[in-house]
Amino acid sequence: MPTAKKPRQPRKKAEQRAESIEQILDAAEFLFSENGLHGVTLRDVALRVGIHTTLVHYYFQDKQRLFEAVFARRASVTSGRRMEALEQYEARVKDKPTVAGALHAFLDTDLDLYFEGGENWMNYASLCARVSNTPEGAALMDVHFDPVVLRLVSILKRALPDYSDEDIFWGYHFVTGALMNTLARTGRIDRLSGGICHSDDFPAVKERITKFMAAGFLALKKRSKSAAR
Repeated sequence: MPTAKKPRQPRKKAEQRAESIEQILDAAEFLFSENGLHGVTLRDVALRVGIHTTLVHYYFQDKQRLFEAVFARRASVTSGRRMEALEQYEARVKDKPTVAGALHAFLDTDLDLYFEGGENWMNYASLCARVSNTPEGAALMDVHFDPVVLRLVSILKRALPDYSDEDIFWGYHFVTGALMNTLARTGRIDRLSGGICHSDDFPAVKERITKFMAAGFLALKKRSKSAAR
């Protein structure tokens, strides 16, 4: 006789709720990455998920809270991984950090996470790039990313003891600008290069960005010396 199939256990309400929230966050993440905070409505999110708008209101109350939840969901993961990478780097090199070593720990970890994490992580990367230069995005960057950025800066200061704080902070400013431009994946580099380079090719970026940025930091010392003369 064929074995009788066990009846499927109904999912618990908590599981259904968690799944609904994840679907809403994924949909909102994609839409915010494409259109920014002000180009998306809760109705847009509900339509993408295939639910009624009232359910989005029920879980998140309004668009601002949904936006903050989308941003925070992955921010803790990326900042946590980078902080761990920086801590491991410091433990390994003790009192002899280098600019390249610190930047590798900070940048490689993030680029790997986005590239290996799949479509949703790439959407989050685009979201960060899009909103980083907006007031609402900058405020969230301050909350979620300042601790790991300041940890990087503290290592760079020890790697470059003769540099001014001003030069080191400007150096970081240029690093994050290049990173955000990369995460945006606009396709411009694809067109400019005639297809030689691709916006989605984060491994190619990872291979080059730290060398380029480390050289930029070192060049700032030359600028400081010439300015002193």
